[in-house]
Amino acid sequence: MERVGAAHTRKSSKKAAQRAQREAAAKEKSSRLQFTEEELSTPELEKYVKKSNEAADRLDAARAAIPKEKKLVKERTFDEATGKGKTRLHFEEREKPPGFKEKHNPLSRPAQEAGVFVHNKIHSVEKDNSGVEGAHKSEELAECGAKYGARKVREGYRSHKLKPYREAAKAEKAAFKANVNFQYHKTLHDNPQLTSNPLSRFWQKQKIKKQYRDAAKKGGAAAAKGSAAAAKETAKKTEQAAAFVARHPAGVALTVAALLLFIMVSAGLSSCGAMFSGLMNGVLGTSYTSEDSDLVATESNYAAKENELQQRIDNIERDYPGYDEYRYDLDSIGHNPHELASYLTALLQSYTPQSAQAELDRVFNRQYELTLTEEVEIRYRTETSTDPETGETTSEEVPYEYYILNVTLKNHQIDSFVSEFLNAEQLEMYRVYLETSGNKPLIFGGGSPDTSASEDLSGVDFVNGTRPGNTAIVELAKQQVGNVGGRPYWSWYGFNSRVEWCACFVSWCYGQMGLSEPRFAACQSQGIPWFTSHGQWGARGYENIAPGDAIFFDWDLDGSADHVGLVIGTDGQRVYTVEGNSGDACKIKSYPLDYACIKGYGLMNWN
Repeated sequence: MERVGAAHTRKSSKKAAQRAQREAAAKEKSSRLQFTEEELSTPELEKYVKKSNEAADRLDAARAAIPKEKKLVKERTFDEATGKGKTRLHFEEREKPPGFKEKHNPLSRPAQEAGVFVHNKIHSVEKDNSGVEGAHKSEELAECGAKYGARKVREGYRSHKLKPYREAAKAEKAAFKANVNFQYHKTLHDNPQLTSNPLSRFWQKQKIKKQYRDAAKKGGAAAAKGSAAAAKETAKKTEQAAAFVARHPAGVALTVAALLLFIMVSAGLSSCGAMFSGLMNGVLGTSYTSEDSDLVATESNYAAKENELQQRIDNIERDYPGYDEYRYDLDSIGHNPHELASYLTALLQSYTPQSAQAELDRVFNRQYELTLTEEVEIRYRTETSTDPETGETTSEEVPYEYYILNVTLKNHQIDSFVSEFLNAEQLEMYRVYLETSGNKPLIFGGGSPDTSASEDLSGVDFVNGTRPGNTAIVELAKQQVGNVGGRPYWSWYGFNSRVEWCACFVSWCYGQMGLSEPRFAACQSQGIPWFTSHGQWGARGYENIAPGDAIFFDWDLDGSADHVGLVIGTDGQRVYTVEGNSGDACKIKSYPLDYACIKGYGLMNWN
């Protein structure tokens, strides 16, 4: 009996101790991180430590403002000397639950029924007396106003009572964000290799957020010491493994030898599979998720909006007649197709032209700012008059109003304002997609992957067709051979950073010849539509090409143009070209006239 009693006492004491620990942990619940001396002395982390402490201070203050209530608690303690238990009652201060009940008036229901009965009686007779009807309507309106005011007072009272709880929830969310931000930047500080890869930084932050959230569910102390606990657990497992090896050296040696033999046999088979799997995961995580046809169609829709804007500017003098002068201050019209696709993918994930239409309108209205401003100047002109009696001629300066219409177009490139439309995680993914071009760099007409050397034209005999070409633009294009990076061409077009620049190169050449059109930065969505809409298109196999024509290529034969260059001429068997962005350089190339990847020709009229 003594042993049974002692066991019962130990079991009860253990439960009481565990309950006390849980209650103590609940009292100590806090989102405040505990920083080491090394973390506090690191300059790169100083800002994030400060923000974490400030957020924790605001959370503690918000929790302190929550109403408290006294709760009667029964506590069971055990005296180890006597082995007897004692029970005592005491009041404990706890946070008052946010819910509360309104006082119910038992007379409200009978009063409501009586009011309905009275109104019904008045309704039955008010049609016979307009005065009674007007008074009754006024009374009902007053009652509705009184009820509305009473309801708003109750809602305001409720909102006032719940304000401390809302503030605490808001402060807790801010503290969570500040703590995760510190953990994230501490990880980047401890692992500098992560800063070079935007995708690694993004996934690392998501992992830290999940780990911190799981730890926070277990209490503030667990959230603050989660990393240290994980490290201790790893060390403990390592010590156990070392002890096992010390006890069984022979068995461990045989096992290691067998594993080495197995690894040597299977290494050739498994390494390729693992490499391929890792590569595929990386590619899928950085690729545009929409169908290629939807990507191209959405880009075409945006290019159509830009064409409409250009037409509106071209027709300004027709649509706004009567001005003495029209002054134009116009930025170039154009955008980076990969900036638009990266933005839409980061925001919408997979999209179609229909689902992306609202975003296209929002981005277009933010990118282009067209303003028309009327200006009136007082000018003077000399007017001469002759006196009919004396025949004397006099001249005088007469003022008149001179009307000017100022037309201004500002182009804010998409990359300059996407941060206004995306949250931090979406912006991180936007940078990843833009950096990789969604693993589809040629989908909008990006260039040629050909890295071979430029070809030599010496000894080539060109055959002249009946269409007149332009040798001047050919000589200009040949002078650009050797340029790498295409900066003169994409910056001339209006881009602030490098884009796939084959179309910009062709447009630049036309612009140097004094032509404002065709001007395009994308092959499939802008270049080909211009030539086809003007009746200046020749499909592959067109025989009468001329120097200065544009030649479009479809490398993957999917029906969409991937590249464009300028025609130098043909010898009857091959067509010779000057191409920008051929392996990121300007080069001279040639192809058989029946080459399958030639999509067609943009035919230029030089007369």
